[in-house]
Amino acid sequence: MPQQINKKFFPFFFVFLLFCSLNNKNVSKFELPKIQKINISGLNSQNTNLLKKKLEQIKSQDLFFLKSSEIENILNQNNLVEKYKIFKKYPSTLEVKIQKAEPLVFLIKDAQYFSLGSNGKLIASKEAIKNIPIIFGDFEIRDFFKLKNFIDESNFNYQQITELFYFQSGRWDIKIKSGILIKLSSENLKDSLNLLVKILDEKKFKKLKVIDMRQKNQVVISE
Repeated sequence: MPQQINKKFFPFFFVFLLFCSLNNKNVSKFELPKIQKINISGLNSQNTNLLKKKLEQIKSQDLFFLKSSEIENILNQNNLVEKYKIFKKYPSTLEVKIQKAEPLVFLIKDAQYFSLGSNGKLIASKEAIKNIPIIFGDFEIRDFFKLKNFIDESNFNYQQITELFYFQSGRWDIKIKSGILIKLSSENLKDSLNLLVKILDEKKFKKLKVIDMRQKNQVVISE
């Protein structure tokens, strides 16, 4: 994911003047302040503490000479992180502002619970997550995001979905909060989703159980 790094550069001329003001004996003893404090925002206290422990390795370095890539490597390994901003607050404080990845779907893989985040990474969970759809099938992450993009571009509300089913043919079924199962086509998804919204808005179709949109130019409904 693209990152935005904000650097506040410590003036070089100040360092130069500082060295010039020291005699030879003092210059040999002079050191720039080490990183003493790391402030992290955007995560809960438990995950903040875990991330701070991983960032401890940079505390032995001078803030002025610290390379952003060293912090980025650590942050990019954290599946909870979607975006971040890094600020150097001289003389010795590092500020890290994190935008946490949004959980989009819940799944069970190898008998373990996961959510799939908006950053495209799997996030381990200790229990089932009830406020997001559950997904079934042997899917690739790119398959889900392809569907999600079509939904976002259509008039259909993703929040209505309670279950998603992926088939190896590349097709999806979705189940919504009203209990209706929708069998989607593998083609013209955006048009199908917009048509689905119109069908669901019709009062005469409120008792539907299945809407089959797999065939081109044809919709089969059953109660």
